[in-house]
Amino acid sequence: MVTAFILMVTAAGKEREVMEKLLAIPDVKEAYVVYGEYDLVVKVETETLKDLDQFITEKIRKMPEIQMTSTMIAI
Repeated sequence: MVTAFILMVTAAGKEREVMEKLLAIPDVKEAYVVYGEYDLVVKVETETLKDLDQFITEKIRKMPEIQMTSTMIAI
């Protein structure tokens, strides 16, 4: 099991909308709107690193409301 935390910057005013979309995805375990440099912190669990890569490239980065991500993989 791979656990990762993804920090996200969204389009202004889209934080909660993006959070709700993400929470509908089974790999997303938790999501929070936060203050500071990033708008969202998302906890993701996938079976493999390859699955995590596919999740980020095929689901996260294709959402037009998400402007930037930074991924931290838990060890």
